[in-house]
Amino acid sequence: MKGILLPPTSTPSPITDIVRSRYSVRKFLPTPLSPSDIRGVLEDAQAAPSNCNTQPWTVHVVSGAARDALSKELLKADEEKRFSPDFSFSYADFGEGTYIDRAHNHAATVYQSVGISRSDQASRYAHARENLEFFGAPHAAFLFMPAFGDGVRAAGDIGMYAQNFLLSLTARGLGGIPQTMLGQYADTVREFLNVPKGLKLLFGISFGTADTTATVNGFHMGRAPLEQSVVLHDTPGVLNEQ
Repeated sequence: MKGILLPPTSTPSPITDIVRSRYSVRKFLPTPLSPSDIRGVLEDAQAAPSNCNTQPWTVHVVSGAARDALSKELLKADEEKRFSPDFSFSYADFGEGTYIDRAHNHAATVYQSVGISRSDQASRYAHARENLEFFGAPHAAFLFMPAFGDGVRAAGDIGMYAQNFLLSLTARGLGGIPQTMLGQYADTVREFLNVPKGLKLLFGISFGTADTTATVNGFHMGRAPLEQSVVLHDTPGVLNEQ
């Protein structure tokens, strides 16, 4: 599913270019970002909307020696199968049909882009573990949230914060990737960063400068056409506009 499936709008804008050019970077250059760029991204993310303005995000950013040491702890936790997710995740929850089909297509596209066959389980596992090395990114941000009720509204706020974060990176010519896999080792991350147990790890974002020569960065996952996601009520002419 190479390329963006959504057609361009009739009135393109710089904002449209930023939003639609964002993609998940899976190979980064090691060069650290400037403090001003990191602060700018964090300030942009901080402007995200929030239910009752609770701003429930607590964000830990690791770089340099801290980043390297945490990566080693994550790899060790993975080897020892010390999984400790704060939130459940299972492909089985997707059921049959649209959602699992999209997930399978995503996995197949990623592995195909790096030349790994479906039957090569060892290489698939090794590639997955690159998540725990932050895909070579010089920085990683870990997004924590308090346990309010069932957590859905706080998690929604975290998602909007993360989107601001990612789009701010794109606007600066930088890149990032949200990683659910980092959330599978919440206890390891909390202990390393000295985070209170009352704060739950939703996911992490590796970020930096994309390695544009890397094959894995040469594809962008597409999106379903609007007709599969949007239902319009007394809003004529939208879906037939090209």
